[in-house]
Amino acid sequence: MSFLIHTEADLNTATQALIELDPRLANILAIAGAPPLRRREGGFAGLASIVVSQQLSTASAAAIWGRLTAMLDPLDAAAFLRVRAPRLKRAGLSAAKIRTLKSIASALKSGTFDLAALVDRPADEAHAALTALHGIGPWTADIYLLFCLGHPDAWPAGDLALQEAARLAFALKTRPSSREMVPLAEVWRPWRGVAARVLWSYYRAVKGRDAAPVPARTPASSATQVAIRSRSRNPKN
Repeated sequence: MSFLIHTEADLNTATQALIELDPRLANILAIAGAPPLRRREGGFAGLASIVVSQQLSTASAAAIWGRLTAMLDPLDAAAFLRVRAPRLKRAGLSAAKIRTLKSIASALKSGTFDLAALVDRPADEAHAALTALHGIGPWTADIYLLFCLGHPDAWPAGDLALQEAARLAFALKTRPSSREMVPLAEVWRPWRGVAARVLWSYYRAVKGRDAAPVPARTPASSATQVAIRSRSRNPKN
């Protein structure tokens, strides 16, 4: 990967390249303002923080993460593997998330998976490699690529706020599904991740609330589709 977004200057450069590719986004950017960088730590700790936050409120996720980082310093794969499940449960982790994080930590420690190597892979390949890990779904993979690696082309098609932002920005009759979001973004390659940042900012500007990335759910009934913050035993998002 020849270009990664590590700084505000990188993001500005990428945003300008996106606007040149699709001038329609200039009006959206004018309303939204410059998107925030939102860089996160990479490696096991970065991926673990995303897994921890799945289907939790910001406050709950922060509390659990605070207990984990106080327990493990540094919070790396080897250290995580040494902690027994009952202690991790007392910190607030669900059994499913413990299994996911233990599996990831084991793969990293054994060398069967290399998070650092994802930097050099195209977004779709890196996405596929991450989702092959136990408990890592499409949304988690794309959020890691976007904010922990700074990948400019990751496209979290299943993100609810992003779907709603696309509906509003392009005057669509209905909110596009995850499947419909894929062709919608083709015109923005290799800057789909930058378009996601712009649309999240647009959502925040139009809705008057933060568009923190939230994974879409696939529950049994349509009535529960709006319960995007509900608890889940399965962390594969």
